[in-house]
Parts: sequence; C-alpha cells; structure tokens
Amino acid sequence: MSRFVDRVKIDVVAGNGGHGCSSVHREKFKPLGGPDGGNGGHGGDVRLVVDPQVHTLLDFHFRPHARGTNGRPGEGGNRNGANGDELVLPVPDGTVVLDSRGQIVADMVGEGTEFIAAQGGRGGLGNAALASRARRAPGFALLGEPGEERELVLELKSVADVGLVGFPSAGKSSLVSVLSAAKPKIADYPFTTLTPNLGVVTAGSDVFTVADVPGLIPGASEGRGLGLEFLRHLERCAVLAHVVDCATLEPGRDPISDIDALEAELAAYKPALDADHSLGDLAHRPRIVVLNKVDIPEADELADLVEADIAERGWPVFRISAVAHKGLAELTFALAEMVREYRATQAKPVARRTVIRPKAVDQNEFTVVPDPAVEGGFIVRGARPERWIRQTQFDNDEAVGYLADRLNRLGVEDALVKNGAVPGASVTIGDVCFDWEPSTPTGEHVPLTGRGTDVRMERNDRVGAAERKVARAMRRQRADAESEDSLGWDGDLPDDDE
Repeated sequence: MSRFVDRVKIDVVAGNGGHGCSSVHREKFKPLGGPDGGNGGHGGDVRLVVDPQVHTLLDFHFRPHARGTNGRPGEGGNRNGANGDELVLPVPDGTVVLDSRGQIVADMVGEGTEFIAAQGGRGGLGNAALASRARRAPGFALLGEPGEERELVLELKSVADVGLVGFPSAGKSSLVSVLSAAKPKIADYPFTTLTPNLGVVTAGSDVFTVADVPGLIPGASEGRGLGLEFLRHLERCAVLAHVVDCATLEPGRDPISDIDALEAELAAYKPALDADHSLGDLAHRPRIVVLNKVDIPEADELADLVEADIAERGWPVFRISAVAHKGLAELTFALAEMVREYRATQAKPVARRTVIRPKAVDQNEFTVVPDPAVEGGFIVRGARPERWIRQTQFDNDEAVGYLADRLNRLGVEDALVKNGAVPGASVTIGDVCFDWEPSTPTGEHVPLTGRGTDVRMERNDRVGAAERKVARAMRRQRADAESEDSLGWDGDLPDDDE
C-alpha cells in the first residue's frame, strides 16, 4: 500500500574538497625542477530539483541522510584532483525547504526549479599554485575544505487552483471523485481522508486542479485534529470552496454554524507563504459555497432555508449531490470562471532562463570582538579568515607562516592592535586558538629556510644546527682531554734513546 508523506526532516552533507599536493619535480639532469603539486578537486553539492514524476516525500522518509561525493586530492606532475559528483535529489512540485530554525530558505514551484541544499567544499591549492617570488618551492599545500552540513525540513504544500474545505464526512472526496478521474478513499466514517487528494477538472476549454483537503474541525488552526497538517495544503489555492453537509444529524450543527466555524479557523491560520505568492491570508481568498447531499429531502429543505443567508455574504451558492450527480455542471463552470479570473490577474509565466550569479572575490569583511570566555582574548570572525584556518596544515611551519602573511595582508593584525590586543593575547579564529605575536613581517621580507620551515616559527631558545655542531666539537675535545689526563699522557713524544 502506497503512503503519502508531506513533511520530513533530512540531513544533507556535501562532499569535502580534496587536499592539495606538495611535490617537487624530480628528473635526471634537472636538479631545479620546481614545484609540481596539483590542486585538489571540489566536493560535490547536494541539490534539490523539482521533478513532475515525484508526488510525495516518501523516499526522504526512509532515507533522510544524503551525502555528496568528496573531491579527489591533487597529485604530482601538476595533476589536479577530480571534482566530486553532485547528488541530485528529486522533490515534488510545491516543496518548501525550511532550515533548522523554521525559516523558509526555498519555495520550489515549477518543473526544473533547483536549490543547492549543501555546498561542496573547495579543493586545496597545491604547492605549484602557491609558488611566488618569495616562495619558489613551497614545502606545503592547502587542505581541502569540509563540505557544508545542514539539517533541513521539507514540507509539501499541494499546488491546486481550488481547495475544498469542510467538516469530516461533508462529501469532499466524493465531489473530487465525480469532478475528476481521481479515486480517493470514500467511507461512511469521519476522517476517512488523511492525505490531500488532487484531481484535474476539465470545463470546456478550461483545465484546473482541485485539492480535497482532509476534514477540519474547530481548533484546527491550533493543531487540533492535525489541523496544521491539513491547512498548509490550502496556502497555494486561489479559490476556496466550502463543502457543507446539509444532511448531518449531529446536534448543534447546521450549514451556517459549520461555515462560521471554518471561517474562524481560516482567519486564525497565517500562511507561511503569504509574502511569496501574494495570495493574502486565507480569510481573503475568493469563496464559493457548495451545499451537498441535497438529494435527501430533509437536506434539500435545509438548503432552501440557508441559501439566502449565505448569498447575503456575497458568496456564490450551489446546491449539488455528489452521489446523484446533481448540479455538478453548473458548479464546474463556476469554479472554472473563478480560476480564470484569478489567472488573468497574475503575470504570464516567463520561460525559465539560466541565471548566473558570480561569487564576489573581494569579501574582505571581518570583525574582531572580545572573547567572553577568555580575559584579554579576542575572536576574529569572517568567511575568509575562517576558511584559511580550515585550509592550513598546522604541523607545517611554512604553512603556518603563509597563514600569518595572509592574515596580516587582510588587516587582522591592525584590527587587533586597534582593539587593544597585547602580545601573548589569546586569539580565536574558527576552531583554532593561538597566542598572538604582533608585528609579524610579511613573506616577502622573511629569509627563506628549508622547505616546510619558517624562521618566524622557530623558538628563540632553540639551538641551531651550527651551534649544535660547535657544541659537539667542544664536547669531543673535552672528552679527549679527560682521557689523556687519566692515562698520564703529557702530550710529548718520547725520545728515540729512551
């Protein structure tokens, strides 16, 4: 048995970027081959695409985790790593994407609509791309960025022109079944319909869709009886049709009271897509009232009593019988006319075009704020500094020096000085915390040392290679002198005659 799922929570993880390669070209008779490490490939995106062949979110219910493919690392010989394959997830038309805070981030209406749910990580640069006049053979490469991770909620809101609302067992499913080719479940007990049913209706040359929304009860706008689950399917409907049961035997119910109760719920519900679709609140949508089950004599008499009162509100009233197929033609053409009027007020659809949105390359903005957890500490926030931190190999002194140069050129050091930072202050960028040392010279003025090293990263009390060589020679001389003294050797050669 098929299931209808219209709300799911998914976890999407884009692919990680591949690491750059640190390599030096080695070939016979070419001692100065230079760096030839390639760049890492970008991680694959996770993309949502509207597919007209998909009608439910059932696949995401069983497989809520989606992960993109990682980019391949770079290799020597200037070989760049391959980009990761993007993961395309088909979603039904009318899907709304919300973030973990409940804010709408995408409203996917129309075939082919796309949304990047998670951005793949950038690939790291190899040492060939990092070579400069100051660093002719860098002994490091940049790491690939991790892919974006997001927790999203997908909600399916039915895309229909007419929405049928009414109490349970009012005959909405029966009406959809006789107006269209849809075959919803029909039974003689309340809440038979638990999921919306869509039907395509033809009236002359007009074609429109009708949504059978599950029955509403007082308190639906507050979630009673799964009311919020049902009401959201009315957000996109341009016309609302009240289906009233004129043959109900429940005490305290009559067509007027049923309409008033549902109108109160519609007025209390605030559509999340109000600003996006310009349809306004549900209380201001065009109305039509359908008095159903008039094939029963008592129901027909009750319809005679209430028809005039409903007409005074300015709403068209139609008396039908879904079972006896009575009054359906007049209702169908009236709905087609209302839908036609609505469509005439909307802008004509424009053929979908490819939109190119180039990314800005001069985003130098960053902020320096005091660290509330560390006295005298600071936190640097910004897309570029945090990205550089993620790309740095902190076990490589030359890579750390390169990071210091980038931060200095960006103006982070000047900003720290202006904010009162002192030498040794704790500075946090991203997930890394370090002790700040001001006045770090840029890479162009730093004397080059061995590959993978940086003179600025060396501790002042560290003994250099030359000093260690001298110390070893002195220790050897001292050991020789001590051995001579112990043997009584005075250092003079004996005479031949002795």
